[in-house]
Amino acid sequence: MTLRIATFNAENLFRRPRVFALEDQAERREVLQDFAALVSVLDHETYTAEDKETITGILEKYDVHNSRSRTRPFVVNETRGGAKLFKVKQGGAIEIVAKGRQNWVGWAEMVRDDLNWDAVQNTGRLIAEVDADILLTVEVEDRLALDRFNEQVLKDVMGAKSYPFNMLIDGNDSRGIDVGLFSRRPVECVRSHIFDTVSGRTIFSRDCPEFEVELADGKPLWILGNHFKSKGFGNPAESAAKRKMQAKRVKAIYEAALERSARVVVAGDLNDTPDSDPLELLLDAGLQDAMSHPSYTGAPGTYGTGQSLKQKIDYLMFSPDLFDRVQAVDVERRGIWAPHTFKSFETVTSKATQASDHGALFADLEM
Repeated sequence: MTLRIATFNAENLFRRPRVFALEDQAERREVLQDFAALVSVLDHETYTAEDKETITGILEKYDVHNSRSRTRPFVVNETRGGAKLFKVKQGGAIEIVAKGRQNWVGWAEMVRDDLNWDAVQNTGRLIAEVDADILLTVEVEDRLALDRFNEQVLKDVMGAKSYPFNMLIDGNDSRGIDVGLFSRRPVECVRSHIFDTVSGRTIFSRDCPEFEVELADGKPLWILGNHFKSKGFGNPAESAAKRKMQAKRVKAIYEAALERSARVVVAGDLNDTPDSDPLELLLDAGLQDAMSHPSYTGAPGTYGTGQSLKQKIDYLMFSPDLFDRVQAVDVERRGIWAPHTFKSFETVTSKATQASDHGALFADLEM
């Protein structure tokens, strides 16, 4: 029996924060840094004069207090009838009236844009083309999003074979992007690691869910799904340290899973290259990278044009027992808009309509 296992950072299975639509990377980073600064200051027990100046400056900079604004990238939600963080004075100036975090009820959150339907359909087209038996999905909003996509896009629009099993546990990402699973084999057990910490710090940016999938021979296969800390935002050294911490924990989870079954897969968007410290930790544990298999002869990367190892950030990594069963490995890239490098689906006509800027990595195993 041939079993196809795949991983795909779909990008379009959740409503993305408006800030990610900004084409200027420096502008996007500035907005995200300001949002992070606002959230941090809002958590202070007591707001000093400097804190209030910081909060006011950020709110006014992005017109956050203007409920009619169609461009503000984030909002401050306050419960109806509860104590307020600020008031708008005559003339439009903001005054912070709360004395600290305990004196008002609410939170700051990103404004989300509606889904691009063309992009969602192209995501369905790509997933239908790959036709994996087990598909790890990265950047998904929730389990109901998986379920709706399965029924309304894969089945109804694409006319493709749908998935009888899907699973997702909400993780730690404040934007609500999670790691989930589509499967044509029963999902028997799920273990979450959202509460794993080191020295009081949360390890996983999203989660490292363990999915136990029952195969046709009755033996279990464990999929460890991941989406490591991005390189795109925050301090580069801190981000690198975070990914290394995540890899170290995944290594321990993998070794524990091996005691339950010889069939273990570590998969997902690890946001780092094969020569990085996090990946070396995982490879040193005995995991084998699918794209190192002799059957794979394509471009070295999985992201963007994929023409460089610097663009290899998505992985299927197999335990020795599974790697010995690998028959073929490939990357489905036609959902990406890269007109000067390769031919996309005819329905992918721009970055706005692409399924994702990641390819779907898949491997066929003889079980």
